[in-house]
Amino acid sequence: MPDSLNRRSEQIVKLLLRVGSASVEEILAEVGSSAPSIRRDLARLENRGLIRRTHGGATLVEPLLYEPFRFDSSFLSREQRHAVEKRRIGLAAAELVQANETVGLSAGTTTTHIGRSLRHRDKIQVITNAINIGMELCNQPGIRTYLTGGVVPWAWSFSLTGNAALSFLDDVYMDKVFLSVTGISSERGATTLETDEALVYRKMLKQAKQVIVVADSSKLEKVSPAFICPLGEIHILITDNGATDEQVEPFTKQGVRVIRA
Repeated sequence: MPDSLNRRSEQIVKLLLRVGSASVEEILAEVGSSAPSIRRDLARLENRGLIRRTHGGATLVEPLLYEPFRFDSSFLSREQRHAVEKRRIGLAAAELVQANETVGLSAGTTTTHIGRSLRHRDKIQVITNAINIGMELCNQPGIRTYLTGGVVPWAWSFSLTGNAALSFLDDVYMDKVFLSVTGISSERGATTLETDEALVYRKMLKQAKQVIVVADSSKLEKVSPAFICPLGEIHILITDNGATDEQVEPFTKQGVRVIRA
């Protein structure tokens, strides 16, 4: 099979990214064609490591790299918190990425969903300080992935920080950077929990043409201890459709384009 996917296969992947699992009948209703053609597409997608065929349908691949964390309560709580909203945000963010672009993905559960939504794409370069995002993308022939290097700052973290990460970022430029934050405020800007992580994120946005923050609506108008950047340095905010007009207005008033997924 060639590295690039046909349009029907891309539609199948996007459906599974939205819903997780689907029967052949549900896939047919979404993309058309015939059952034999769909089954051939599913076989090809399985060979690419993007999906797993099931009896009568298909499901997204569950990355094995998370197996050691399956019974860790801290990891599970982070993964499961607002999972549906983060999946939608990840899909909407991936739609902004064009072929031949170099994009940055900061560490974070929401940016992980962006990486997952890019796995079937071609002609994209990804720069990330997230070990798990690098592993999820490393077996996809259409994506060249760069890890910043650095230090894992605390237990159970996938985030790389420190001088090695900052030095790597000095030598690269990105078309877009997607930042996962723990808070975004119309007054205080984008923030996260750890200062070392914030320094890496700040360097990433300085090396990018366009800065896009991804944050579910529970993080709007929240402020965390470590400052990343003021609102004036953010071009787009992608949040979920649970965000109200009142929550969004302070950001749009200051020139930030808000996408509710």
